[in-house]
Amino acid sequence: MIPTYTLRQLLWRELRIGIVLAVCIAFFMSVTLGNPFGITLVYSLCIGAIIQGLIEAGRFGMAYRLRKRAPDNLGAQHNWPGWGVMGPWIVVSAVVGYFAGHSLGDLLTGVQRTSGLPLHGPRALFLILAVTFVVSIGCTYVFYARGRMAAMEARTQAAQRIAAEHQLKLVESQLEPHMLFNTLANLRVLIGTDPPRAQAMLDHLIAFLRATLGASRASLHPLSAEFARVADYLDLMKVRMGDRLDASFDLPPGLADRPVPPLLLQPLVENAIKHGLEPHVNGGRVSVSARLDGAQLVLDVRDTGAGLNEPSVDSTRFGLQQVRERLGALYGAAATLELEPAADAEGGTLATVRIPVTTP
Repeated sequence: MIPTYTLRQLLWRELRIGIVLAVCIAFFMSVTLGNPFGITLVYSLCIGAIIQGLIEAGRFGMAYRLRKRAPDNLGAQHNWPGWGVMGPWIVVSAVVGYFAGHSLGDLLTGVQRTSGLPLHGPRALFLILAVTFVVSIGCTYVFYARGRMAAMEARTQAAQRIAAEHQLKLVESQLEPHMLFNTLANLRVLIGTDPPRAQAMLDHLIAFLRATLGASRASLHPLSAEFARVADYLDLMKVRMGDRLDASFDLPPGLADRPVPPLLLQPLVENAIKHGLEPHVNGGRVSVSARLDGAQLVLDVRDTGAGLNEPSVDSTRFGLQQVRERLGALYGAAATLELEPAADAEGGTLATVRIPVTTP
């Protein structure tokens, strides 16, 4: 990632670069022209400081004006207005900076142009201007390269963000029909075996879809809303399973407003019923809870059903796969999903989601 700097850090960094260049140029000019190093260093510092100041003022000023006219210009966003305006400005800055810096050097050193020092001759003028142009163009190219790298980094990050958003929308568009198809399959069974319960389940389904379909279009919603959606879904399943299904919830009031992705817990509850309670003759309980663990929000979905044959964090089950993909798209490696046997005597399975704490 391209580093960002405060104004003080930026000025100090540029000042250090300018001082190092001025010392190198003074040494070169002193050896080439035979001038005293101390006097040459004063001229080099004066000329370099004024040129650098002019170039930087022009670069930031023109980039600011360009941002006003074209806010989406990535080069201007990183203080690079482009070579079309910077090229002529470098020439102007070098010429003005040379003569202004030379005059300031005369004033500081007391050296007169009639002193006979090689510093004031035509050869010195040509050599100093040549070095000035080379150094000015070189320094400006560094700024150009840095701005171009920053612009490329910004484009890359934007493309990655868009790709992640598209992947997230695709996963969500797959999750909603998956839940609906599972419910309709359950409803089809009840129609043939228990029409009154099928009618009740259909009423619950209509109410559930009306209350939750719009909310699922948001990228985040309160944890309390996610718990409410899970409770609605379990009400649907209770119509089909009757006394074989029991549900409990534990949501501390302080966590109710924490933002979480919608449809995060529901696939885990579906798996708990389909792979845990339904194969279990006596059914069981589904418990959904939330807690804080340091800087992480921990969400547990526990069932007391058939359980797992062995601990596993990998699964080909649709719901678990989609939850992992959504967590990866939203939080990267900072979020995890683990599936393991429950550790107490009741048995069953525990699914644990860990995501970074987000301020509501």
